[in-house]
Amino acid sequence: MALDGISIAALTYELNERLTGGRISKIVQPERDALLLHIKTREETVKLLLSANPSLPLAYITDKNLSGPPQAPAFLMLIRKHLSGARVISVTQPGLERVIRLEAEHLDELGDPCRHVLILEIMGKHSNLILCDSGDVICDAIRRIGSGTSSVREVLPGRPYFIPNTQDKLPLGAIGDGSFWLRLAAWPGPAEKALGGLLTGISPQMARELILQAGLDGSESAAALTEAEKERLRTALERLITRLQEHDFAPRIYYHGEQAVEFSAFPLALYAQEEAVPFDSMSELLFTYYSERNAASRIKQRSAELRHLVTQTMERDSRKRDLMVRQLKDAEKRDKFKLWGELIQSFGYGVEPGAKQLIARNYYDGDAEIAIPLDDTLSPQENAAKYFERYQKLKRTYEATQVQMAETDQELEYLRSVEHALNMAETEADLAVIKQELTAGGYIRARQSAAKKGAARPAKSAPLHYVSDEGFEFFAGKNNLQNETVTFELASGGDWWFHAKGIAGSHVIVRTGGRELTDRGFEQAAALAAWYSSAPRGGKVEVDYTRRKEIKKPGAYKPGMVIYHTNYSMMVTPSLEGLELIP
Repeated sequence: MALDGISIAALTYELNERLTGGRISKIVQPERDALLLHIKTREETVKLLLSANPSLPLAYITDKNLSGPPQAPAFLMLIRKHLSGARVISVTQPGLERVIRLEAEHLDELGDPCRHVLILEIMGKHSNLILCDSGDVICDAIRRIGSGTSSVREVLPGRPYFIPNTQDKLPLGAIGDGSFWLRLAAWPGPAEKALGGLLTGISPQMARELILQAGLDGSESAAALTEAEKERLRTALERLITRLQEHDFAPRIYYHGEQAVEFSAFPLALYAQEEAVPFDSMSELLFTYYSERNAASRIKQRSAELRHLVTQTMERDSRKRDLMVRQLKDAEKRDKFKLWGELIQSFGYGVEPGAKQLIARNYYDGDAEIAIPLDDTLSPQENAAKYFERYQKLKRTYEATQVQMAETDQELEYLRSVEHALNMAETEADLAVIKQELTAGGYIRARQSAAKKGAARPAKSAPLHYVSDEGFEFFAGKNNLQNETVTFELASGGDWWFHAKGIAGSHVIVRTGGRELTDRGFEQAAALAAWYSSAPRGGKVEVDYTRRKEIKKPGAYKPGMVIYHTNYSMMVTPSLEGLELIP
């Protein structure tokens, strides 16, 4: 699903119609590589999001109020200096490039009118937000690019702005002269690839659509097209140009079942068999399609550092545990040394000085003879003392290692629960709670500045709240701190507690309100606990359940870690059937 030049043409036309004449009343930088412009028109206040996020660059109108950092970054200060209060003159797209130009007029320090242009380049990892003056000289960019980074173009203050034609593509209007057809005839590959490779703004999806409309075989060589086939292709291209010139857009998303498979500014014959959901505007379509995807992308990026920390710590603990297993295996020899010491004490009186072994009867094993190595420089008593000392050392090692292994196993279990919480995180607040938890646990070093300003304000993130079709309330924690809230604050002793057996997952509480929980309620709660566990969604999951009063948390346990000794179990398939999520 590409935000190609044609989709941007539809979006730019809508933005120009809706924003021209409006004044920029507020500018916020909600993310490092995004701006939110509040533009007051005669009819409304429009919030325009411009994002140069390398993984998801886009622009759309949103109804969300997004906040920025407490201290404005330098680029935001520059944008505010030149665009705050400015009147939008136009929103345009050069050619069919993946570029949006917002030109605005304002008064300079002397009160004279001047213009600046805010440019959004939607070009994957090369995406950028650039402010230029009226002469297309760069004032600054949200992502500066020097000669050491790019040999094609510098994006630095004082440099001229231009769009590099690195792929030597032709404008769509070139089909009216011979240049496009000459290059098409010389194209070495299929005709479908040729359209995207030769014409600006044509995505692979649109190329396939044009080939279909022309009744051609997309895998056929471009050089082998007959004159009749070229004429049909020309007709399809001219039809596209006409729709662009007349702004005859009809945005829609195509769904296969519940899965969005494509979106487009025009109806596509390619997806005639799929369900088409029309939209009144391209901006509304992009907001619908990308808002959830954008949020997921942001959360994934923001959680990367925490994931790296958790993964590194788990790998370290796993290596430490492997070493402990080897130490325990070595310590299993301790009883042998104790036996040798006892047998030397019992039978060593007859050992010749300088003997290197003792043949003794093992009265623990039916008087079977056993050969015991001796240090020929030591007396029998000293040899026995040496073996007892080795026994005591290995015994101490075994006992200490068992304690350390239990602690390591508990930490690994805890870290797996944190990893699961990161997978469940849906908002910045969820991540803030996890970071707060890791900081309190000593996994993240608290900043010294925070200590000077006093205790950090606790992050707020509510657990999931469901209501069943029978009227029971279900609560599920999305992280360890929420699990503790669900179990020890929201639930009473008689409520039912559920958790996937032996794996990371949410604590699920059913608040019965004094009612008897039905068989269906038990199954729904168990299925909910399985759904929010680290188990695969497809198969059966074993879930433990018990009364809340049976759940205990020893003082030394980490957040979210509990014990219980009385419980029931059931096998369920992960599901949310019959449950309604309460916002």
